[in-house]
Amino acid sequence: VETVAENTVDGIIAPLFFLFLGGAPLAMAYKAVNTLDSMVGYKHEKYRAIGMVSARMDDVANYLPARLSWLLLGIAAGLCRLSGWRALRIGWRDRYNHSSPNCAWSEACVAGALGIQLGGPNNYFGERVDKPWIGDAQRDISVDDISRTIRLMWVASTLALALFIAARCGLSGVA
Repeated sequence: VETVAENTVDGIIAPLFFLFLGGAPLAMAYKAVNTLDSMVGYKHEKYRAIGMVSARMDDVANYLPARLSWLLLGIAAGLCRLSGWRALRIGWRDRYNHSSPNCAWSEACVAGALGIQLGGPNNYFGERVDKPWIGDAQRDISVDDISRTIRLMWVASTLALALFIAARCGLSGVA
């Protein structure tokens, strides 16, 4: 659920945002920064310098798309007959409950839409990692929440595409 929520921003809405702003060159530049962050951002001591730069560039690049995704996912939740208001409220409340300045915007919105709780303690490579909780546990998370999150991703992405096409047509005077 967290991965789909985060990648709705990184993999779909942000590239569309930059495609709208600057065409294919800016969208490809964004994807280069995002991919570099995924590969070396803070992960290896050998690449620490470039990893830190790529992680910060990715944080800056995703600042607006993450916040736009919060709104689009909230609207998508309502269209999917989930609680759009709860999605927006939990998304706003828990937007900083992540080490990344952008990740919790979409994750918290999805958690709110589904009425589940994400984050908390987990094991990574045999080591316990405690993360802040995101969302309210109104029910237990289930495997069906993956398909619900994917549906939210598709609806929010379609809304983003429609928004950017409408904005592009409006800016160019096309009726």
